[in-house]
Amino acid sequence: MIRASICTIGDEILIGQITDTNSTQISKALGSIGIRTDRIVSIADRQEDILQTLDQELKNHDIVLTTGGLGPTKDDITKEALAKLTSSKGMYLHEGQFDVMSRILHSRGLDVLDINKAQAMVPDSAEVIVNQLGTAPVMVFRLSKELYPHQPVLYSMPGVPFETMAALKDVMKDIRQHCHIQEILHRNIMTYGMAESALSELLEPWEDSLPSDMHLAYLPNPLTGVKLRLSIYNADEQKDNIRLEEETKRLESILGNLMYSDKEDTLESAIGHVLSSSGQTLSAAESCTGGEIAHLITTVPGSSAYFLGSVTSYAVPVKEKVLGVPAEVILDHGVVSAEVAAAMAEGVRKLTGSDWSVATTGFAGPGGGDEREPEGTVWVAVASAAGTVTHRFEYHLDRKHNIQRFAASALHLLLQQIRKI
Repeated sequence: MIRASICTIGDEILIGQITDTNSTQISKALGSIGIRTDRIVSIADRQEDILQTLDQELKNHDIVLTTGGLGPTKDDITKEALAKLTSSKGMYLHEGQFDVMSRILHSRGLDVLDINKAQAMVPDSAEVIVNQLGTAPVMVFRLSKELYPHQPVLYSMPGVPFETMAALKDVMKDIRQHCHIQEILHRNIMTYGMAESALSELLEPWEDSLPSDMHLAYLPNPLTGVKLRLSIYNADEQKDNIRLEEETKRLESILGNLMYSDKEDTLESAIGHVLSSSGQTLSAAESCTGGEIAHLITTVPGSSAYFLGSVTSYAVPVKEKVLGVPAEVILDHGVVSAEVAAAMAEGVRKLTGSDWSVATTGFAGPGGGDEREPEGTVWVAVASAAGTVTHRFEYHLDRKHNIQRFAASALHLLLQQIRKI
């Protein structure tokens, strides 16, 4: 098994100034081609620390990927450290990266300064993968037996996340071309509506019966539910894909409505697929979720074909005047109630002329709520020509995560209803 290490370079991560998202995406990309990440390390902007840490990681791993420390400022010393580590005899200007850099700077109305040009200078011990979105190249160091007997490969990538993500495809391609990688197969099963612990208990007999070379991982996410990832390492693609399909069907019979997709998916994407394929439309009325549902729905490419719009009816007068919720319904049942959620859903459906609508009203906290409907309560309604369905959910999280769970629960209820028709 090929062993990989990811190293982030920069004080800004260690002091909490920025969040390291690069390591997560790199590790995910490595896993997709059958390489497990053994370690993720953060290194300060000190040359001695960079040299010592990378030397140790290269001794213990086949592949080391670094991000950061390649900018134009004086504290970006990674390139100098890598030149020293790999016994470079000098630097040269990489014309391909210099051309990209010049184009980017000129498009911003900026001149190419000497400090910018220095970013296109690379150690002569490095191969280059041109960074098409930024000024710092991806450098590849294939280390000789004189330095490390097992000949590891070091990839130095820019730290800007969107540049790193764009370069990942070429980096993974290079790894595939130069490393003997065991085939890995994954099957993702998306579930919603049951906590990870309860799901694990439900699936225990099935999981215990899995073949020894098949592995199950539980990957919870507040917006998409619990993703179940079934994996086979060192796989035979044709034979083992059939085996994964058989186990997925067994799993589906156990999960029932808890399972909403047999591929890596989101609730909003699954909803979009059903609506677009049926030619139906959707609208939303949101109070406590404040537009989160509309935001999630419109992250799906092509959502304009089925999503007509939404009303963020945060204040009571907007519920009454825009959505037509009767004042007496609010007075008799309270603003957080099944009756108000239903009236909101029916109101926005009438307002937009959509086939389906979804509505939320609740207390995200902190504060609000009472004995009957405490903080963390949300009522969700889904309306269609067939009628209106309401459901109550209760969560005990902070405001941000309550809103996320409210929105995801609303989308799941909506998905369940539209799949019944």
